Amino acid sequence: MTTIVSCKGVSKTYQQGKVTVNALTNVDLSVETGGFMALAGPSGSGKTTLLNLIGGLDNPDSGTIQVDGQTYTHLNGSQMADLRLHRIGFIFQAYNLIPVLSAVENVEYVMLLQGVAADERRERAREVLDTVGLSGKYDRRPAELSGGQQQRVAVARAIVAHPSIVLADEPTANLDSKTGESLLALMLQMNRERSVTFIFSTHDNMVMDFARRIVMIRDGRIDSDQNKTDR
Repeated sequence: MTTIVSCKGVSKTYQQGKVTVNALTNVDLSVETGGFMALAGPSGSGKTTLLNLIGGLDNPDSGTIQVDGQTYTHLNGSQMADLRLHRIGFIFQAYNLIPVLSAVENVEYVMLLQGVAADERRERAREVLDTVGLSGKYDRRPAELSGGQQQRVAVARAIVAHPSIVLADEPTANLDSKTGESLLALMLQMNRERSVTFIFSTHDNMVMDFARRIVMIRDGRIDSDQNKTDR
C-alpha cells in the first residue's frame, strides 16, 4: 500500500487572549491509500485541528505535511487552493451547502471551479446523486431536503471530482442514529468500491465502530493507534 498522508513533527498553537493553547504537539501520522480511519478524542483534543491541517485549511507552526505526494511546506495560497480543489474532498458537520442552489447544482459546483464542461458536470452530478440515494431530488434546494439528505448531497459533492482523499469533520453530529448509520455504510461502500480514502474527525462511537483504524488524540498528542480487521 502507498502512503497518501504523511505528517511529521506537526505542531500547532493558538492564542486565546493571553493564553497559548497547544492544539497539537509533535504529531507523526501516516495514512495508507484506501484507508477508512477515525481521528477520535474528546472536544478540544486536537482532532479537528489535525484534520484541518491535513486539508490545507490551516498551516502548522512546525513540522511537515504531505498529501498524495505533495508537500505543503513550499506551496503558496493559490497552489494550496488548487490542491484542495483537485485532490481533497470535504464533508462538514454543518453540510455547508449553498442555499440558493439545487442539489445537482451544489454537486456540480466543484466541477465548475475545475473547468469541467457543463454537459459532463450535469451527467456526473446526477450519477453520483443516484449513487447516494437521491435520484429524483436533483432540483430540490437544501431547505427542501432533510438533514440526512443534505449530508448525502455533501458526500456526493465531496466525491464527484474524484479526489484522492475525503476529510469528514463530525459528519454524523447533526443526524439521528439510523440516518448516520446509513450514511456511514454508504461511505464505506464508496471506500471499498472506489478506493476513496476517508479520514473522519469524530467523538461518535458509531463512526469509530465503522472505522478500520482509530487514532485516539488526547491533549494534542496521539494517545493510541488501533487497526481493526472486522470491516
